[in-house]
Amino acid sequence: MQRSFATAHSATAGLLLGLAITLAAVVAYSWYVTRQISGLRELQTSIAERNRKDSLQLLRIQNNLNEVALGMRDMLDNDEPYPLSAYQAQFQRIREDLDDALRHEQELSVASRTPQQREYLESSISQFWNAMDRMFLAARSGHENDARAQIRLSLQARQAALSSAVARLLVENNESEQQAAEHVTGIYDRVQRQAYVFLAATLAAIVLTSALLIFSNRALFRQLATLSEQRSDLAQKLISTQESTLSYVSRELHDEFGQILTAIGAMLTRAAKHSQTDDQLHEELNEIRDVAQSALDKTRTLSQALHPVMLDEAGLEQSLDWYLPTVQRQTGLAISYEKSGATYAIPNSMGVHVYRVVQEALNNVNRHSGAKEAWVRLRFLEKAIEVEVEDHGKGLATTNGFRGIGMVGMRERASLLGGEIAFLRPPQGGTLVKLRVPKNRDY
Repeated sequence: MQRSFATAHSATAGLLLGLAITLAAVVAYSWYVTRQISGLRELQTSIAERNRKDSLQLLRIQNNLNEVALGMRDMLDNDEPYPLSAYQAQFQRIREDLDDALRHEQELSVASRTPQQREYLESSISQFWNAMDRMFLAARSGHENDARAQIRLSLQARQAALSSAVARLLVENNESEQQAAEHVTGIYDRVQRQAYVFLAATLAAIVLTSALLIFSNRALFRQLATLSEQRSDLAQKLISTQESTLSYVSRELHDEFGQILTAIGAMLTRAAKHSQTDDQLHEELNEIRDVAQSALDKTRTLSQALHPVMLDEAGLEQSLDWYLPTVQRQTGLAISYEKSGATYAIPNSMGVHVYRVVQEALNNVNRHSGAKEAWVRLRFLEKAIEVEVEDHGKGLATTNGFRGIGMVGMRERASLLGGEIAFLRPPQGGTLVKLRVPKNRDY
Protein backbone atom coordinates (compact mmCIF):
# COMPACT_ATOMS: atom_id res chain seq x y z
CA MET A 1 0.00 0.00 0.00
CA GLN A 2 2.85 2.37 0.82
CA ARG A 3 4.40 1.57 -2.52
CA SER A 4 1.16 2.47 -4.32
CA PHE A 5 0.96 5.76 -2.40
CA ALA A 6 4.58 6.53 -3.29
CA THR A 7 3.95 5.75 -6.96
CA ALA A 8 0.85 7.93 -7.06
CA HIS A 9 2.72 10.74 -5.28
CA SER A 10 5.67 10.60 -7.68
CA ALA A 11 3.38 10.46 -10.72
CA THR A 12 1.39 13.43 -9.45
CA ALA A 13 4.56 15.43 -8.86
CA GLY A 14 5.81 14.65 -12.37
CA LEU A 15 2.48 15.58 -13.96
CA LEU A 16 2.31 18.84 -12.00
CA LEU A 17 5.89 19.62 -13.01
CA GLY A 18 5.08 18.96 -16.67
CA LEU A 19 1.98 21.14 -16.41
CA ALA A 20 3.97 23.93 -14.75
CA ILE A 21 6.65 23.78 -17.47
CA THR A 22 4.04 23.84 -20.23
CA LEU A 23 2.20 26.78 -18.65
CA ALA A 24 5.51 28.63 -18.13
CA ALA A 25 6.44 28.05 -21.77
CA VAL A 26 3.03 29.33 -22.92
CA VAL A 27 3.30 32.42 -20.72
CA ALA A 28 6.89 33.12 -21.80
CA TYR A 29 6.11 32.71 -25.47
CA SER A 30 2.97 34.83 -25.17
CA TRP A 31 5.02 37.56 -23.52
CA TYR A 32 7.67 37.28 -26.23
CA VAL A 33 5.13 37.45 -29.06
CA THR A 34 3.38 40.39 -27.38
CA ARG A 35 6.67 42.27 -27.13
CA GLN A 36 7.54 41.52 -30.75
CA ILE A 37 4.13 42.60 -31.99
CA SER A 38 4.31 45.76 -29.86
CA GLY A 39 7.76 46.52 -31.27
CA LEU A 40 6.53 45.85 -34.77
CA ARG A 41 3.55 48.14 -34.29
CA GLU A 42 5.82 50.84 -32.87
CA LEU A 43 8.22 50.41 -35.76
CA GLN A 44 5.49 50.67 -38.34
CA THR A 45 3.84 53.62 -36.59
CA SER A 46 6.78 55.68 -35.40
CA ILE A 47 9.26 54.99 -38.17
CA ALA A 48 7.66 53.71 -41.33
CA GLU A 49 4.51 55.85 -41.17
CA ARG A 50 6.42 58.86 -39.94
CA ASN A 51 9.02 58.37 -42.64
CA ARG A 52 6.31 58.23 -45.30
CA LYS A 53 4.72 61.47 -44.10
CA ASP A 54 8.14 63.13 -43.94
CA SER A 55 8.84 62.07 -47.52
CA LEU A 56 5.56 63.68 -48.58
CA GLN A 57 6.64 66.95 -46.97
CA LEU A 58 10.05 66.72 -48.66
CA LEU A 59 8.31 66.20 -51.99
CA ARG A 60 6.21 69.27 -51.19
CA ILE A 61 9.39 71.26 -50.48
CA GLN A 62 10.94 69.95 -53.66
CA ASN A 63 7.88 71.00 -55.67
CA ASN A 64 8.08 74.49 -54.15
CA LEU A 65 11.76 74.72 -55.06
CA ASN A 66 10.92 73.62 -58.59
CA GLU A 67 8.29 76.38 -58.76
CA VAL A 68 10.95 78.84 -57.59
CA ALA A 69 13.26 77.60 -60.34
CA LEU A 70 10.56 78.01 -62.97
CA GLY A 71 9.75 81.47 -61.69
CA MET A 72 13.38 82.57 -61.86
CA ARG A 73 13.63 81.18 -65.38
CA ASP A 74 10.63 83.27 -66.40
CA MET A 75 12.21 86.29 -64.78
CA LEU A 76 15.39 85.84 -66.80
CA ASP A 77 13.50 85.45 -70.08
CA ASN A 78 12.88 88.79 -71.82
CA ASP A 79 9.72 87.55 -73.61
CA GLU A 80 7.40 88.93 -70.96
CA PRO A 81 6.92 92.72 -70.70
CA TYR A 82 6.47 92.54 -66.92
CA PRO A 83 8.99 94.04 -64.48
CA LEU A 84 10.75 91.71 -62.03
CA SER A 85 8.88 93.19 -59.08
CA ALA A 86 5.66 91.79 -60.56
CA TYR A 87 6.81 88.28 -59.60
CA GLN A 88 7.14 89.12 -55.90
CA ALA A 89 3.57 88.10 -55.03
CA GLN A 90 4.08 84.71 -56.71
CA PHE A 91 7.28 84.09 -54.79
CA GLN A 92 5.65 85.23 -51.54
CA ARG A 93 2.97 82.57 -51.96
CA ILE A 94 5.63 79.95 -52.69
CA ARG A 95 7.61 81.14 -49.66
CA GLU A 96 4.63 80.76 -47.31
CA ASP A 97 3.89 77.27 -48.59
CA LEU A 98 7.56 76.33 -48.39
CA ASP A 99 7.85 77.61 -44.80
CA ASP A 100 4.75 75.59 -43.84
CA ALA A 101 6.13 72.46 -45.52
CA LEU A 102 9.48 72.98 -43.82
CA ARG A 103 7.83 73.34 -40.41
CA HIS A 104 5.87 70.10 -40.85
CA GLU A 105 8.95 68.33 -42.18
CA GLN A 106 10.92 69.26 -39.09
CA GLU A 107 8.15 67.83 -36.89
CA LEU A 108 8.09 64.56 -38.86
CA SER A 109 11.81 64.14 -39.53
CA VAL A 110 13.14 60.75 -38.40
CA ALA A 111 15.31 60.41 -35.35
CA SER A 112 18.31 59.50 -37.52
CA ARG A 113 18.36 63.05 -38.97
CA THR A 114 21.34 64.90 -37.50
CA PRO A 115 21.00 68.43 -36.04
CA GLN A 116 23.53 69.66 -38.62
CA GLN A 117 21.28 68.46 -41.44
CA ARG A 118 18.27 70.21 -39.96
CA GLU A 119 20.26 73.40 -39.36
CA TYR A 120 21.76 73.34 -42.85
CA LEU A 121 18.39 73.02 -44.58
CA GLU A 122 16.81 75.73 -42.43
CA SER A 123 19.70 78.18 -42.79
CA SER A 124 20.05 77.52 -46.52
CA ILE A 125 16.39 78.31 -47.13
CA SER A 126 16.61 81.39 -44.90
CA GLN A 127 19.67 82.62 -46.81
CA PHE A 128 17.94 81.91 -50.10
CA TRP A 129 14.95 84.07 -49.19
CA ASN A 130 17.21 86.83 -47.88
CA ALA A 131 18.97 86.86 -51.22
CA MET A 132 15.60 86.84 -52.97
CA ASP A 133 14.51 89.87 -50.90
CA ARG A 134 17.65 91.76 -51.91
CA MET A 135 17.04 90.87 -55.55
CA PHE A 136 13.47 92.27 -55.42
CA LEU A 137 14.75 95.38 -53.61
CA ALA A 138 17.21 96.02 -56.42
CA ALA A 139 14.47 95.41 -59.01
CA ARG A 140 12.13 97.90 -57.32
CA SER A 141 15.03 100.41 -57.21
CA GLY A 142 15.25 100.21 -60.99
CA HIS A 143 18.34 98.00 -61.16
CA GLU A 144 16.73 95.09 -62.97
CA ASN A 145 19.93 94.15 -64.72
CA ASP A 146 21.67 93.83 -61.33
CA ALA A 147 18.68 91.84 -60.08
CA ARG A 148 18.87 89.43 -63.03
CA ALA A 149 22.60 89.09 -62.43
CA GLN A 150 21.90 88.09 -58.82
CA ILE A 151 19.44 85.48 -60.09
CA ARG A 152 21.97 83.99 -62.49
CA LEU A 153 24.96 84.18 -60.18
CA SER A 154 23.47 83.43 -56.73
CA LEU A 155 19.83 82.51 -56.56
CA GLN A 156 19.85 79.73 -59.17
CA ALA A 157 22.92 78.15 -57.54
CA ARG A 158 21.28 78.35 -54.10
CA GLN A 159 18.08 76.84 -55.50
CA ALA A 160 20.02 73.98 -57.09
CA ALA A 161 21.87 73.35 -53.79
CA LEU A 162 18.58 73.27 -51.89
CA SER A 163 17.04 70.87 -54.42
CA SER A 164 20.08 68.61 -54.08
CA ALA A 165 19.83 68.69 -50.27
CA VAL A 166 16.14 67.81 -50.37
CA ALA A 167 16.86 65.01 -52.87
CA ARG A 168 19.48 63.61 -50.51
CA LEU A 169 16.97 63.69 -47.67
CA LEU A 170 14.47 61.82 -49.83
CA VAL A 171 17.10 59.21 -50.62
CA GLU A 172 17.84 58.86 -46.90
CA ASN A 173 14.15 58.44 -46.19
CA ASN A 174 13.88 55.74 -48.84
CA GLU A 175 16.88 53.97 -47.33
CA SER A 176 15.31 54.29 -43.86
CA GLU A 177 12.06 52.82 -45.16
CA GLN A 178 13.99 49.95 -46.71
CA GLN A 179 15.80 49.33 -43.42
CA ALA A 180 12.47 49.43 -41.56
CA ALA A 181 11.04 46.92 -44.03
CA GLU A 182 14.06 44.68 -43.49
CA HIS A 183 13.64 45.07 -39.73
CA VAL A 184 9.96 44.10 -39.98
CA THR A 185 10.89 41.08 -42.09
CA GLY A 186 13.49 40.15 -39.48
CA ILE A 187 10.88 40.37 -36.72
CA TYR A 188 8.51 38.15 -38.69
CA ASP A 189 11.30 35.66 -39.29
CA ARG A 190 12.25 35.61 -35.60
CA VAL A 191 8.65 35.19 -34.52
CA GLN A 192 8.23 32.36 -37.03
CA ARG A 193 11.37 30.61 -35.81
CA GLN A 194 10.35 31.07 -32.20
CA ALA A 195 6.89 29.71 -33.04
CA TYR A 196 8.49 26.55 -34.42
CA VAL A 197 10.73 26.29 -31.36
CA PHE A 198 7.78 26.85 -29.04
CA LEU A 199 5.70 24.30 -30.93
CA ALA A 200 8.50 21.74 -30.69
CA ALA A 201 9.00 22.45 -26.98
CA THR A 202 5.27 22.25 -26.30
CA LEU A 203 4.96 18.99 -28.22
CA ALA A 204 7.95 17.60 -26.30
CA ALA A 205 6.36 18.64 -23.00
CA ILE A 206 3.05 17.10 -24.05
CA VAL A 207 4.75 13.88 -25.15
CA LEU A 208 6.74 13.64 -21.91
CA THR A 209 3.69 14.42 -19.79
CA SER A 210 1.59 11.92 -21.75
CA ALA A 211 4.27 9.27 -21.43
CA LEU A 212 4.45 9.88 -17.68
CA LEU A 213 0.65 9.77 -17.47
CA ILE A 214 0.51 6.52 -19.45
CA PHE A 215 3.27 5.00 -17.30
CA SER A 216 1.58 6.04 -14.06
CA ASN A 217 -1.83 4.83 -15.30
CA ARG A 218 -0.38 1.48 -16.28
CA ALA A 219 1.22 1.19 -12.86
CA LEU A 220 -2.08 2.08 -11.20
CA PHE A 221 -3.97 -0.41 -13.39
CA ARG A 222 -1.47 -3.12 -12.47
CA GLN A 223 -1.98 -2.31 -8.81
CA LEU A 224 -5.75 -2.33 -9.27
CA ALA A 225 -5.55 -5.67 -11.06
CA THR A 226 -3.43 -7.04 -8.21
CA LEU A 227 -5.84 -5.67 -5.62
CA SER A 228 -8.78 -7.08 -7.57
CA GLU A 229 -7.18 -10.50 -7.64
CA GLN A 230 -6.44 -10.27 -3.93
CA ARG A 231 -9.98 -9.12 -3.23
CA SER A 232 -11.36 -11.98 -5.30
CA ASP A 233 -9.17 -14.48 -3.47
CA LEU A 234 -10.17 -12.98 -0.13
CA ALA A 235 -13.86 -13.05 -1.07
CA GLN A 236 -13.57 -16.66 -2.15
CA LYS A 237 -11.87 -17.60 1.10
CA LEU A 238 -14.43 -15.68 3.16
CA ILE A 239 -17.35 -17.26 1.35
CA SER A 240 -15.75 -20.70 1.63
CA THR A 241 -15.14 -20.12 5.33
CA GLN A 242 -18.70 -18.90 5.75
CA GLU A 243 -20.15 -21.95 4.01
CA SER A 244 -17.90 -24.27 5.99
CA THR A 245 -18.95 -22.61 9.24
CA LEU A 246 -22.63 -22.69 8.36
CA SER A 247 -22.34 -26.30 7.26
CA TYR A 248 -20.57 -27.22 10.51
CA VAL A 249 -23.10 -25.37 12.69
CA SER A 250 -26.00 -26.88 10.70
CA ARG A 251 -24.56 -30.36 11.07
CA GLU A 252 -23.95 -29.90 14.80
CA LEU A 253 -27.50 -28.66 15.31
CA HIS A 254 -28.94 -31.50 13.27
CA ASP A 255 -26.79 -34.25 14.68
CA GLU A 256 -25.81 -33.30 18.21
CA PHE A 257 -28.66 -31.13 19.45
CA GLY A 258 -31.21 -33.03 17.36
CA GLN A 259 -30.13 -36.34 18.85
CA ILE A 260 -30.10 -34.90 22.33
CA LEU A 261 -33.60 -33.50 21.98
CA THR A 262 -34.77 -36.76 20.37
CA ALA A 263 -33.36 -38.71 23.30
CA ILE A 264 -35.00 -36.34 25.77
CA GLY A 265 -38.32 -36.82 23.99
CA ALA A 266 -37.98 -40.60 24.09
CA MET A 267 -37.07 -40.56 27.78
CA LEU A 268 -40.03 -38.34 28.55
CA THR A 269 -42.32 -40.69 26.64
CA ARG A 270 -41.12 -43.67 28.67
CA ALA A 271 -41.42 -41.72 31.91
CA ALA A 272 -44.95 -40.73 31.02
CA LYS A 273 -45.88 -44.38 30.53
CA HIS A 274 -44.56 -45.27 34.02
CA SER A 275 -46.40 -42.38 35.64
CA GLN A 276 -49.91 -43.18 34.44
CA THR A 277 -50.99 -43.75 38.05
CA ASP A 278 -50.18 -40.10 38.84
CA ASP A 279 -52.31 -38.00 36.50
CA GLN A 280 -50.68 -34.69 37.36
CA LEU A 281 -47.14 -35.99 36.82
CA HIS A 282 -48.22 -37.73 33.64
CA GLU A 283 -49.65 -34.48 32.29
CA GLU A 284 -46.54 -32.48 33.18
CA LEU A 285 -44.23 -35.05 31.52
CA ASN A 286 -46.32 -34.92 28.32
CA GLU A 287 -46.10 -31.13 28.39
CA ILE A 288 -42.32 -31.25 28.75
CA ARG A 289 -42.17 -33.79 25.92
CA ASP A 290 -44.14 -31.42 23.68
CA VAL A 291 -41.72 -28.59 24.52
CA ALA A 292 -38.78 -30.83 23.67
CA GLN A 293 -40.44 -31.81 20.38
CA SER A 294 -41.02 -28.13 19.55
CA ALA A 295 -37.38 -27.37 20.30
CA LEU A 296 -36.37 -30.29 18.08
CA ASP A 297 -38.50 -28.98 15.21
CA LYS A 298 -37.05 -25.47 15.54
CA THR A 299 -33.52 -26.86 15.69
CA ARG A 300 -34.06 -28.84 12.50
CA THR A 301 -35.61 -25.77 10.81
CA LEU A 302 -32.65 -23.62 11.83
CA SER A 303 -30.27 -26.30 10.64
CA GLN A 304 -31.97 -26.42 7.27
CA ALA A 305 -31.92 -22.62 7.03
CA LEU A 306 -28.19 -22.45 7.76
CA HIS A 307 -27.24 -25.17 5.32
CA PRO A 308 -29.89 -27.53 3.93
CA VAL A 309 -28.78 -31.12 4.20
CA MET A 310 -30.69 -31.93 1.04
CA LEU A 311 -28.48 -29.43 -0.84
CA ASP A 312 -25.62 -31.88 -0.43
CA GLU A 313 -27.80 -34.97 -0.82
CA ALA A 314 -30.41 -34.08 -3.48
CA GLY A 315 -29.01 -30.96 -5.17
CA LEU A 316 -30.18 -27.47 -6.00
CA GLU A 317 -33.50 -28.31 -7.65
CA GLN A 318 -34.92 -30.28 -4.72
CA SER A 319 -33.52 -27.75 -2.23
CA LEU A 320 -35.43 -24.95 -3.94
CA ASP A 321 -38.55 -27.16 -4.02
CA TRP A 322 -38.28 -27.40 -0.21
CA TYR A 323 -37.01 -23.85 0.51
CA LEU A 324 -39.56 -21.77 -1.42
CA PRO A 325 -42.68 -23.21 0.34
CA THR A 326 -40.87 -22.79 3.63
CA VAL A 327 -40.31 -19.07 2.89
CA GLN A 328 -43.96 -18.68 1.94
CA ARG A 329 -45.04 -20.29 5.19
CA GLN A 330 -42.66 -18.27 7.37
CA THR A 331 -43.04 -14.83 5.72
CA GLY A 332 -46.48 -14.92 4.09
CA LEU A 333 -44.87 -13.96 0.79
CA ALA A 334 -46.63 -15.44 -2.26
CA ILE A 335 -43.94 -17.01 -4.45
CA SER A 336 -44.51 -18.23 -8.00
CA TYR A 337 -41.87 -20.79 -8.94
CA GLU A 338 -41.16 -21.70 -12.56
CA LYS A 339 -38.72 -24.25 -13.97
CA SER A 340 -37.92 -24.65 -17.63
CA GLY A 341 -35.52 -26.65 -19.77
CA ALA A 342 -34.20 -30.17 -19.55
CA THR A 343 -32.84 -30.67 -16.04
CA TYR A 344 -29.32 -31.95 -15.41
CA ALA A 345 -27.05 -32.44 -12.44
CA ILE A 346 -25.58 -29.29 -10.91
CA PRO A 347 -22.32 -29.51 -8.95
CA ASN A 348 -22.76 -28.96 -5.22
CA SER A 349 -20.20 -26.13 -5.15
CA MET A 350 -22.18 -24.34 -7.83
CA GLY A 351 -25.56 -25.18 -6.29
CA VAL A 352 -24.57 -23.66 -2.93
CA HIS A 353 -23.81 -20.27 -4.48
CA VAL A 354 -26.97 -20.25 -6.64
CA TYR A 355 -29.02 -21.21 -3.58
CA ARG A 356 -27.47 -18.38 -1.54
CA VAL A 357 -28.22 -15.83 -4.28
CA VAL A 358 -31.88 -16.90 -4.32
CA GLN A 359 -31.96 -16.85 -0.53
CA GLU A 360 -30.47 -13.32 -0.33
CA ALA A 361 -32.75 -12.00 -3.08
CA LEU A 362 -35.87 -13.32 -1.32
CA ASN A 363 -34.68 -11.90 1.99
CA ASN A 364 -34.37 -8.49 0.30
CA VAL A 365 -37.89 -8.84 -1.11
CA ASN A 366 -39.28 -9.67 2.33
CA ARG A 367 -37.35 -7.02 4.26
CA HIS A 368 -37.05 -4.05 1.93
CA SER A 369 -39.33 -4.17 -1.11
CA GLY A 370 -42.72 -4.08 0.61
CA ALA A 371 -44.04 -6.46 -2.05
CA LYS A 372 -46.41 -9.32 -1.26
CA GLU A 373 -45.52 -11.40 -4.30
CA ALA A 374 -42.32 -12.69 -5.85
CA TRP A 375 -41.43 -14.75 -8.89
CA VAL A 376 -38.55 -17.24 -8.98
CA ARG A 377 -37.52 -18.75 -12.30
CA LEU A 378 -34.95 -21.51 -12.80
CA ARG A 379 -33.90 -22.17 -16.39
CA PHE A 380 -31.74 -25.07 -17.50
CA LEU A 381 -30.16 -23.79 -20.72
CA GLU A 382 -27.82 -25.65 -23.03
CA LYS A 383 -24.66 -23.90 -21.88
CA ALA A 384 -25.73 -22.05 -18.76
CA ILE A 385 -28.12 -21.88 -15.85
CA GLU A 386 -30.27 -18.81 -15.30
CA VAL A 387 -32.02 -17.84 -12.10
CA GLU A 388 -34.35 -14.86 -11.75
CA VAL A 389 -35.97 -13.40 -8.65
CA GLU A 390 -38.49 -10.65 -9.42
CA ASP A 391 -40.72 -8.44 -7.28
CA HIS A 392 -42.85 -5.39 -7.96
CA GLY A 393 -42.02 -3.49 -4.82
CA LYS A 394 -40.12 -0.28 -4.10
CA GLY A 395 -37.14 -1.11 -6.27
CA LEU A 396 -33.44 -0.44 -5.93
CA ALA A 397 -33.88 3.29 -5.33
CA THR A 398 -34.97 2.61 -1.75
CA THR A 399 -32.21 0.16 -0.91
CA ASN A 400 -30.27 0.74 2.27
CA GLY A 401 -26.80 -0.29 3.39
CA PHE A 402 -27.86 -3.78 4.48
CA ARG A 403 -29.31 -4.63 1.12
CA GLY A 404 -26.22 -3.12 -0.52
CA ILE A 405 -24.01 -5.50 1.43
CA GLY A 406 -26.17 -8.40 0.30
CA MET A 407 -25.86 -7.26 -3.32
CA VAL A 408 -22.09 -7.18 -2.94
CA GLY A 409 -22.18 -10.73 -1.66
CA MET A 410 -24.31 -11.82 -4.63
CA ARG A 411 -21.87 -10.19 -7.03
CA GLU A 412 -18.97 -11.97 -5.38
CA ARG A 413 -20.70 -15.35 -5.68
CA ALA A 414 -21.48 -14.69 -9.34
CA SER A 415 -17.83 -13.79 -9.89
CA LEU A 416 -16.68 -16.98 -8.19
CA LEU A 417 -18.95 -18.96 -10.51
CA GLY A 418 -17.57 -17.13 -13.56
CA GLY A 419 -21.05 -15.86 -14.28
CA GLU A 420 -22.91 -12.56 -14.49
CA ILE A 421 -25.49 -11.00 -12.23
CA ALA A 422 -27.66 -8.00 -13.04
CA PHE A 423 -29.99 -5.91 -10.89
CA LEU A 424 -32.69 -4.65 -13.22
CA ARG A 425 -35.99 -2.83 -13.00
CA PRO A 426 -38.89 -4.64 -14.68
CA PRO A 427 -41.55 -2.66 -16.57
CA GLN A 428 -44.00 -3.07 -13.68
CA GLY A 429 -41.47 -1.59 -11.23
CA GLY A 430 -39.58 -3.26 -8.42
CA THR A 431 -36.42 -5.30 -8.83
CA LEU A 432 -35.30 -8.16 -11.04
CA VAL A 433 -32.21 -10.08 -9.94
CA LYS A 434 -30.89 -12.09 -12.88
CA LEU A 435 -28.05 -14.59 -12.40
CA ARG A 436 -26.45 -16.47 -15.28
CA VAL A 437 -23.62 -18.96 -14.71
CA PRO A 438 -21.93 -21.22 -17.26
CA LYS A 439 -22.80 -24.88 -17.12
CA ASN A 440 -19.42 -26.44 -17.90
CA ARG A 441 -16.93 -24.89 -15.53
CA ASP A 442 -14.52 -26.33 -12.97
CA TYR A 443 -15.63 -25.33 -9.49
